[in-house]
Amino acid sequence: MGNRGMEELIPLVNKLQDAFSSIGQACNLDLPQIAVVGGQSAGKSSVLENFVGRDFLPRGSGIVTRRPLVLQLISATAEWAEFLHCKGKKFTDFDEVRQEIEGETDRVTGANKGISPIPINLRVYSPHVLNLTLIDLPGITKVPVGDQPVDIEQQIRDMILQFITKESCLILAVTPANTDLANSDALKLAKDVDPQGLRTIGVITKLDLMDEGTDARDILENKLLPLRRGYIGVVNRSQKDIDGRKDIKAALDAERKFFLSHASYRHMAEKMGTPRLQRVLNEQLTNHIRDTLPAFRSKLQSQLLALDKEAEEYRGYRPDDPSRKTKQLLQMVQQFSVDFEKRIEGSGDQVDTVELSGGAKINRIFHERFPFELVKMECDEKEMRREISYAIKNIHGIRTGLFTPDMAFEAIVKKQVIKLKGPCVKCVDMVIQELINTVRQCSNKVTHVVHRGRKAI
Repeated sequence: MGNRGMEELIPLVNKLQDAFSSIGQACNLDLPQIAVVGGQSAGKSSVLENFVGRDFLPRGSGIVTRRPLVLQLISATAEWAEFLHCKGKKFTDFDEVRQEIEGETDRVTGANKGISPIPINLRVYSPHVLNLTLIDLPGITKVPVGDQPVDIEQQIRDMILQFITKESCLILAVTPANTDLANSDALKLAKDVDPQGLRTIGVITKLDLMDEGTDARDILENKLLPLRRGYIGVVNRSQKDIDGRKDIKAALDAERKFFLSHASYRHMAEKMGTPRLQRVLNEQLTNHIRDTLPAFRSKLQSQLLALDKEAEEYRGYRPDDPSRKTKQLLQMVQQFSVDFEKRIEGSGDQVDTVELSGGAKINRIFHERFPFELVKMECDEKEMRREISYAIKNIHGIRTGLFTPDMAFEAIVKKQVIKLKGPCVKCVDMVIQELINTVRQCSNKVTHVVHRGRKAI
């Protein structure tokens, strides 16, 4: 997949996200996405606003985010925003964006500070952003405020879990550095659903507010609570800066200066800061979508086939003639079976003269594409001889053996066989895709036959 193809992955998932939102997310498909999780006042809003370079999120005490906010950042030459619930209306004043989020939240949750899982979809086009989609979730809270439901903490936890339990969801766990990191709400919650830390990305905020003489170096170097994807430290604007409307660009310059001049972080300054976080998230989300796409596509295909089948049943035949219906169904199935066999075995009555398809394409995948993928695999013979020699010696231990032990070969062969998995999975995925196409072509033909039959009736 070329660079251009990779760049189009996030916009592609954005389209799906919009489509699912507009049908009320009734589809139980797990989109690859990044969910932002953190305790109240962990600095989630500031991180998101720093990406955009604008103040546009509601602020205040208590729970501010009361519905998931699907924030789609789209790299563009001009700067404006639009909501899915009022499509076509361009917002250029970001204060209005905030008011719209507040108004739309109240419209669904009521003004009693309750929460709702129905997302708000916001797109921000800007020259300052990289393509990135984040879901901002309510802050983890401990105590109900005012007339909030008593079980508000559990409600929020359940809502967050709804998103982050899915294997396809990356978790952006935001934790302030001036609290005990081992007790971080976000990291605890992430650990529950991702115990090995494979899909969690750590963000440490408020590094500038740590007590004199303390630092978060151990956690940022991924030594304290290791995550496969590591941690990135950021410095947000203080409440005073926000109230005084401190320019976000100035804040980003101050952040860079902080890392470059701080004795504990100077050596990793290039791996810290908001711009770096934005780049890393763009790369991680793109790669994550690429990795989850084959499984996602086959799930989508099977749902589509199921829906097609259901729709066909609803269209129905004439209820007054059950025998005709049964006979036609049998003919359809037989026709489908014959067509499928012809396309796979060859000798079809309608030979495709434009491109390879069906059995011929599968044949080519096995005999040309698969060997090509295998040839691409590199095997260092010298290294392998060395490994065999070590394996034999280690298995013999202190004894001197006359025969080469089977276990030595088994150990080496296993290592080599694992390398075959990638090309095999790729080959299987291509064959599945071709079979799906073949089934679709056959079912299209059956549908035409049915339509002609109905007209005759």
